[in-house]
Amino acid sequence: MELRKDPITRSWVVVGQGEEWPASTEACPLCSAFSSSDSVLLQLPAHGAPQVRVVPHFQPLYRIEGEAGRTPEGIYDRMRAVGAHEIIIESPDHNQWLGRLRDDDIERVLEAYALRISDLKRDPRFKYVTVFQNRGVLAGEEWPHPHSQVTASLFVPRRILYELASAREWFDKKERCVFCDIVRQEEKQGLRIVDVQGDYVAFCPYASRVPFEVWLMRRRHNHLFEQPRPNSNRRHFAALLGRTLRRLAQVAPTYHLVLHTAPNTNATIGEVAPYWNTIADDFHWHFEILPILEQRSKSYSIKEVYFNSLFPEQAAEQLRQLDSNA
Repeated sequence: MELRKDPITRSWVVVGQGEEWPASTEACPLCSAFSSSDSVLLQLPAHGAPQVRVVPHFQPLYRIEGEAGRTPEGIYDRMRAVGAHEIIIESPDHNQWLGRLRDDDIERVLEAYALRISDLKRDPRFKYVTVFQNRGVLAGEEWPHPHSQVTASLFVPRRILYELASAREWFDKKERCVFCDIVRQEEKQGLRIVDVQGDYVAFCPYASRVPFEVWLMRRRHNHLFEQPRPNSNRRHFAALLGRTLRRLAQVAPTYHLVLHTAPNTNATIGEVAPYWNTIADDFHWHFEILPILEQRSKSYSIKEVYFNSLFPEQAAEQLRQLDSNA
């Protein structure tokens, strides 16, 4: 496989087939991986019976060995698919899922997210590290066993580049974080708030791309999810995330979840290096959850202009009315 860059959109695309692996005869490869001590990158708790384990992906999009090997092809750019791709196995119980875990277990999963991001950011080759979860067949879920995935790439995804540019422009004009301003306005109006726990807020964005889209973030500013501020109380965030997922499961059990944290500032060259002067002030980590309804929305078929048939104010109201423990 290799990475190719679109010079118009600045998107990097993984092209080609990965290494062919024989079909697994195991009922669940994640159950086997959890019970094995081979290739474990992280185990939580560190001592005693593990509840979360991180292992390399069996068929990774990116491979950690080697250099990028950037080469031109006329006006185009390409490079090797170097990076990291890992699986966070969230529970030893095959029949669990993130929204049904206890608050302390969700907090442990979040700790695994932070530890793997921090570790991978020590490698200056990697410009961006993130965590995502695809739940359900329509979302591209690979295994039904509860898991998330970590990727580290040699480039910053286009969506993050857009956020960085918008955040820096807002900060240049107003000397404020646009994400902090959004949270303040959402709480002041209250129309799109889904739930609150401690210092954390879940809300449907003003311009939601899909029905029941939800963002979760902390009121107080922080650009790095993997470096929580003093008194952050991640247990509160774990409780809020669990309640939000349980609410969403009642209207759209299939979803994409992705963490947006700041790029790797150890990568001192490339297209994002100019952002480093203000990124600690203008960027703000957050989780985005994009549900997939069984009836396909135009939002999924007309990608250039999102169409959302449900006002986010109505979506938030519906989610507030749902039992968060159902």
